[in-house]
Amino acid sequence: MSVILSMAAFSLATSISPGPVNIVALSTGAQYGLGASLRHVTGATLGFTLLLLLTGFGLHELLNHRPHLTELIRWAGVAFLLFMAYKLATDDGRLADAQAQRGQAPSLLSGAAMQWLNPKAWLACVAGMGVYAATGGRTEVWHFTAIYFVICYASIACWAYAGSCLRHYLNDSVRIRLFNRVMALLLAGSALYLLKA
Repeated sequence: MSVILSMAAFSLATSISPGPVNIVALSTGAQYGLGASLRHVTGATLGFTLLLLLTGFGLHELLNHRPHLTELIRWAGVAFLLFMAYKLATDDGRLADAQAQRGQAPSLLSGAAMQWLNPKAWLACVAGMGVYAATGGRTEVWHFTAIYFVICYASIACWAYAGSCLRHYLNDSVRIRLFNRVMALLLAGSALYLLKA
C-alpha cells in the first residue's frame, strides 16, 4: 500500500505544480468556462498518460541512444510554448458564449501535443518510471500509469476550475486581455527557461 501512496504523491506533486499545461488550463477556464476547458484537460491527460506508458515500455532508451531527438523535442516544445503565448497575448479578450466555446477553446489534440512538447512532462515520465517501474515490469508500469491518469486529470481540471472561478472577476475584455497577457508572459518565460536548461 505504501508504494501506491508514494506513486500517488509523486503524481500529485508533478501534476498540480505550475507549468505550461496548467497555465493554459487556467487561462482556458477563465475565458471559456469549465465545460469548454475540459477538452484541453482531457487531451493533456491522455497525451501525458500515453507518454508515461511508452516511457515505461522503453521510449527513454531510444532517447538515450538518439540524443538529437531529445534536442528536437526541446526546440519543438519551446516553439509551441511561444506560439501559445503569442495566441494568448493577441487574444481580443472577449468572453466566449456557449456557441463560440466549441470552436475557439484549445482542443483535445492541442492539450495532448502540449504534453509531448513539454519538457516537464518528459522529466516526470522518465523520473517516475525510473523510480516506480525501474525493473520494467508490466504490472508496475500499468499501475503507475493508472494512478497517474486519475491524478493528472484531477490536477489539470483543478487549474481549469480555478480559471472558471476567475471568470466572474474577469467580466470585461480589458481584464481578460490583461489576464491573458500575464499568462502569455508566464508561458514565454517557461519557453525561455527551457532554452537555458
